[in-house]
Amino acid sequence: MTQLSRATEHLEPPFAVVDLDAFDANAAELARRTAGRATVRLASKSVRSRDLVRRAAGRPGYRGILAFTLPEALWLAEEHTDVVVGYPTTDRTALRRLAADERAAARVTLMIDSVGQLDFVDAVVGASRPELRVCVDLDASLELAGGRLHLGPYRSPVHSPPQAAALARAITERAGFRLVGVMSYEGQIAGLGDNQPGSPLRRAAIRAMQRFSARELADRRAAAVTAVEAVAPLEFVNGGGTGSVEQTAAEDVVTEIGAGSGLYGPGLFDFYRRFKPRPAAYFVMSVVRRPNAVAATVLGGGWIASGPPGRDRQPTLSWPRGLRMNPREGAGEVQTPVLGAAARGLRLGDHVWFRHAKAGELCERVNTLHLVSGADVVDQVTTYRGEGHAFL
Repeated sequence: MTQLSRATEHLEPPFAVVDLDAFDANAAELARRTAGRATVRLASKSVRSRDLVRRAAGRPGYRGILAFTLPEALWLAEEHTDVVVGYPTTDRTALRRLAADERAAARVTLMIDSVGQLDFVDAVVGASRPELRVCVDLDASLELAGGRLHLGPYRSPVHSPPQAAALARAITERAGFRLVGVMSYEGQIAGLGDNQPGSPLRRAAIRAMQRFSARELADRRAAAVTAVEAVAPLEFVNGGGTGSVEQTAAEDVVTEIGAGSGLYGPGLFDFYRRFKPRPAAYFVMSVVRRPNAVAATVLGGGWIASGPPGRDRQPTLSWPRGLRMNPREGAGEVQTPVLGAAARGLRLGDHVWFRHAKAGELCERVNTLHLVSGADVVDQVTTYRGEGHAFL
């Protein structure tokens, strides 16, 4: 942190920094964690800078992009030849663009989890179009008590192997679509740290749930892929995330892991036993008040992450070490008081470093990322926002 601070001390806050040495090490580690059993499909949502997407996606062990909206996918497909949209779309304008562009249609894969989505696409673009590539989204959540207890994200209604096969048949029987993949994201495993601070009983419960869910999903995913492949051959089977690379890649049917958060190493990824990415992305604010001898106040700081409201969605104070937030105020939109031993030595204009709780959401706040290697700022690249795009 001392090198990063010295390298950027001439910059005026607020600004964002990516430690390239940490970013590259994290990228290599993501690929290594697959043990060569799968490739990494880069989740662009977690990066949101074309330059850094390009830097990571071109590495050994990486293949393809996992986009988060169709407009973003069309934009990235101008350069990348294999872009899967990770979520279903009802963007009529983007669908018409896709259907009118044979090159884009050959490069972009839509996510489908119901016949209704096929109907929607047909209603928007009609039958006179290039064949559209589609992927079946298999729900990876853990359902107990006959489905009355649902653990994991609410995503696809396709949960069982027969449901996956039925949707696969509906796709193959309809002109204008080609089934090429199956995706399933186990958020209750990949997106939930198993070493959370607080109650030991809660940690034990999370670990037990994740072990049980991983076994259940591995069997169900294998059966679903077998059922779908009986209908049509598949180019890829996507699973996992940064938090579950090793165990998901070990499943024989999985060919690729969708991951990206591990490149930046945001705050929510501090609480996993299996791996620990190096913090690589930061944002920096300046001290503008000294309300008393034991507190300093920085301008801004409240870049809160999405998800259920809680302390873990606040940014993490990184530098100077020994700072903590005032629990009665937290990180605020226009000011964030900081306390602790290090606060006593802060002066007006000093820089305070934060890490966002999530990865790519940081880039919705800034136009540029300052890239640091060693003790030097070596480049400055634009974020999606800096290129004039706000996809979601």
